[in-house]
Amino acid sequence: MKQIRLSAMIFALLFALSTLAQSGRESNQESSARYGLPTVQEQLKVLTGKLALNADQQVKIKPIIEELHDATLKLMQDEKLSEEERLGRVRPLRYNADKKIREILNDEQKKKLDQYEQGPHHEMHGNLEPKTQRSAEPPKS
Repeated sequence: MKQIRLSAMIFALLFALSTLAQSGRESNQESSARYGLPTVQEQLKVLTGKLALNADQQVKIKPIIEELHDATLKLMQDEKLSEEERLGRVRPLRYNADKKIREILNDEQKKKLDQYEQGPHHEMHGNLEPKTQRSAEPPKS
């Protein structure tokens, strides 16, 4: 009887923890939607389609996109920042993510990425886009 009760308690605890974890993911997706920011999965899908990423590349690139997404979302939630300040802070994060992603790509995929980055690509950045088109080159230090 004690084993059944213990098993039931463990099951209830695991269920509660998984529900809590799912709830956290949903609120992150809801936050992304509220700020017009594509989800990590949406961004990975775009890159996979545009660059023909294989499964191994997708696994390596996903954490890079997650890191960029989380940092961008945090900036979007900071109401003290102006739009220009947000762009100024997110730009170096994007360049860093781009650099890391390029290390995973082959030469043909890098050329495709160069072409893709030349045009507007709001499906990757959402509402955090500059008002005027700016150079795709990182700022000089």
